[in-house]
Amino acid sequence: MCGITGWIDFKREMKNEVNVVKAMADSLAHRGPDAGTTWSGDHVVFGHRRLIVIDPAGGAQPMTRVQNGKEYTLCYNGELYNTDELRSELKNLGYRFESYSDTEVLLMSYIHWQEGCVEKLNGIFSFAIWDSAREMLFMARDRLGVKPLFFYPLENGLLFGSEMKAILAHPLVKTEVDTEGLQELLGLSPSHTPGKGVFKGMKELRPAHWFRMTKNETEVRRYWQVTSEKHLDSEEETALKVRRLVKDAIERQLVSDLPISTFLSGGVDSSAITAISHAHMQKKHLPTLKTFSFDYEDNAKFFVESHFQPNSDAPWVKRMTNTFQTDHHNAVITQDKLFTLLEDSMRSRDLPGMADIDSSLMWFCGEIRKQATVGLSGECADEIFGGYPWFHREDRLMSDIFPWMTSISGRENLLRPALQKKLHLKEYVKARYEDSLAEVPHLEGESKIEAKRRGMFYVNMIWFMTTLLERKDRMSMAKSLEVRVPFADHHLVEYVWNVPWAMKMLNNREKGLLRKALEGVLPTEILYRKKSPFPKTHHPTYKNPVTQALGGVIKEKDSPLFDILDYQKVKDLVATEGASFTEPYFGQLMTGPQLMAHLLQIDMWLKQYNVKITS
Repeated sequence: MCGITGWIDFKREMKNEVNVVKAMADSLAHRGPDAGTTWSGDHVVFGHRRLIVIDPAGGAQPMTRVQNGKEYTLCYNGELYNTDELRSELKNLGYRFESYSDTEVLLMSYIHWQEGCVEKLNGIFSFAIWDSAREMLFMARDRLGVKPLFFYPLENGLLFGSEMKAILAHPLVKTEVDTEGLQELLGLSPSHTPGKGVFKGMKELRPAHWFRMTKNETEVRRYWQVTSEKHLDSEEETALKVRRLVKDAIERQLVSDLPISTFLSGGVDSSAITAISHAHMQKKHLPTLKTFSFDYEDNAKFFVESHFQPNSDAPWVKRMTNTFQTDHHNAVITQDKLFTLLEDSMRSRDLPGMADIDSSLMWFCGEIRKQATVGLSGECADEIFGGYPWFHREDRLMSDIFPWMTSISGRENLLRPALQKKLHLKEYVKARYEDSLAEVPHLEGESKIEAKRRGMFYVNMIWFMTTLLERKDRMSMAKSLEVRVPFADHHLVEYVWNVPWAMKMLNNREKGLLRKALEGVLPTEILYRKKSPFPKTHHPTYKNPVTQALGGVIKEKDSPLFDILDYQKVKDLVATEGASFTEPYFGQLMTGPQLMAHLLQIDMWLKQYNVKITS
């Protein structure tokens, strides 16, 4: 994986602006610690930071190729999983290659198929191409949004970058947040509306979209969408096809010139990736698979069973590692470290995030990076197979707002009274939900509840899934770890999209179809373990530094936090150690100390980014 950035200006001689773009690229050094390079043309400068995974010599970027006298330059972040097939097809069409990198395959694909190249790609990617003959910038992002891409329109061009910090490093860009930005930050965070970047003027290229710009016009187009059609396969045929698609997605993603590992929680998703990876590596006589699990200091001592977290991971991890004899490593984070990394995890997002749920993941990725460069992780299975509680509760299913956002009233109550009247958070969040439902490709003849459930799957795919993918990208790349997510394979997503709910819930079990598909791959007790999400700390001492730190902000009184939040409400939150806010702030786990830590991150962000609130 890499970090990409660039500056296009159709009325400026850009060869004189290389140092500016170099500084933008250097802000992304964590994404690419192995090399940093810039490239310039008449109206464009690209900056690239490289994390070398495949073809150290041949995959250098930005990459330029000349075909039929026309020059094309690529700046790319990602990994293609159908590189060999595309290279073979292009060779048959007369193209010659100078390397075995997927970078060159992607560039040649654009040269041949132009904008249509994105429909040929199987992988995770964001990239920019300067097509000199057309004097055109072309950018694209993968179908599910695994790899990020932000941009900032200018009068005569634009800036782009893998992360917002690259754009914020440009001298023309101010860290301003307007009314809509506040609605995003306070109504939806840590998620955000697809396409929006919170900072004033900042945009995000949505997943499954491409963008092109010339001096005369700009166009953004969606190139992929799930298609709704009647599912005709039998239960047995469906399970076999899911098994084949899952296996194919995992095995394709095991390509690397450097050590590969898997995240292992002992749940169905990560265990499936581990088992299939282990079998593939044994078959290919590759080194023993490295697996990594994670926990918090003394968590077993203080673990409290709940509906959302029915059991701890440790016994299930041990069962997996004993069965498959992986080279296993268990990482345990202290409560102090969890707290001190709140600032780093905020800076990794360039926004307040999931607090210690972020900082723990970032720390964990750093531990993995000491022994591996690539990791496979189980995100996205719950979104496509229906693993979350809101798929199963009719009250959530039939509600008129995002099911992971039950805290809107509480969020509004935290605001200063003047902002409550100005931001209208309930109306804003509901409008974003309705915008997303308007995109759902419904199937004619479905019952009302099945149509609602299809809508639920859609908003999970373009909202909750992308939020978790964003979290995984920022926290892993902060530690220069490349993470791949096989359950986000678009062939798997397209097929499972149309599988009826009764079949997904085979044997009346959440993700029953996936469990059926993995019979014989996993031990039975792992296969039918009840779902448990990424863990949070249960140690009572964690709330102490969080409460103390937020109490320190209260003593300041003039903190910019109180330009947006009600001073007394935050004071009450500290006095009750988070208990005065009764609903999870976001998802299932952001309660109590996690909410206070999130407010601390907002305070840090306002101060460190010198954020200005504009009307």
